[in-house]
Amino acid sequence: MTATILDADTVEQATLRGDGASTSTLDSAHDKAYTVLTLGAARNEDSSGAIAQRIGPTPSAGGLAKLPHMLLAQGAIKIKLGAEAIGAIGVGGAPGGELDEACAKAGLDKISGRLK
Repeated sequence: MTATILDADTVEQATLRGDGASTSTLDSAHDKAYTVLTLGAARNEDSSGAIAQRIGPTPSAGGLAKLPHMLLAQGAIKIKLGAEAIGAIGVGGAPGGELDEACAKAGLDKISGRLK
């Protein structure tokens, strides 16, 4: 598995890649975090899973999927300080997006007490 943290400007701040994680998990983790930061802002959605569920397999999803770094899949959670999004954690590589998103949530839970 790979986890990536992006700041609110979608600039990569940290990436951790597990031993044996495929190289595709690097893009997956990054792009899920990017998606929740860019598409989640307008509707105050806090996870890439919520965005993927809302958009679903609609005709407009095809256009979004062609934009650089958009990945309409579960696996990212916004990092918020109060109501303000200050970044996102994206995870790729688990056997299913719901597990990626659960890992991102666990990571956020671990650091949430240090956010100031």
